[in-house]
Amino acid sequence: MTTGTPPPTAPRRSRARTFIPLAVAAWAVLEIWLLTVVADVAGGFTVLLLLIGGVVLGAVVMKSAGRRAFRNLTETLQRMPGQPGATTASSAAPSGSKGNGLLMLGGLLIMIPGLISDVAGLLLLVPPVRAMLGRRVEKSLERRMRTATPGSLSDAFQQARIHRPDGKVVQGEVIRDTDSHPDEKPRPPLTP
Repeated sequence: MTTGTPPPTAPRRSRARTFIPLAVAAWAVLEIWLLTVVADVAGGFTVLLLLIGGVVLGAVVMKSAGRRAFRNLTETLQRMPGQPGATTASSAAPSGSKGNGLLMLGGLLIMIPGLISDVAGLLLLVPPVRAMLGRRVEKSLERRMRTATPGSLSDAFQQARIHRPDGKVVQGEVIRDTDSHPDEKPRPPLTP
């Protein structure tokens, strides 16, 4: 017997969902192997000191980058038009405002136990490397934003929220008739 609806098909798994877990697993195995090799050569205590030093250095980097980002945010908000003391000059970004996210990422990579992540985090602390990577990330984001269709993000959220197998969406509107009971008092909110 045939119905009018086609059978549901499983969504195709993206390459990223396939390869990212494999890459993370390979990276973790490589980190552990490298730590054991260094522990055999330099000793376990040296590796322990390296790991503790990485956690401390990463925390310091993340804290300073976070403070700098917060300071830049407050300066930007204070320069907004309509704020007391705001100037009508151009609203250029404050000096040193770029790269805070990459600095935080560098601190996080240093905090993660492992020598490969430490080297990657230390590379992100070098200003020319951070600037070059920031430009590439910015260009990539601009290119993706240009190719994105309008409304695609809201459509994705709407489709994720509605779990109907046929994908049909019934548009509706809630109308409250507040004039029908003028003597009724507002109800208190429900509390658990």
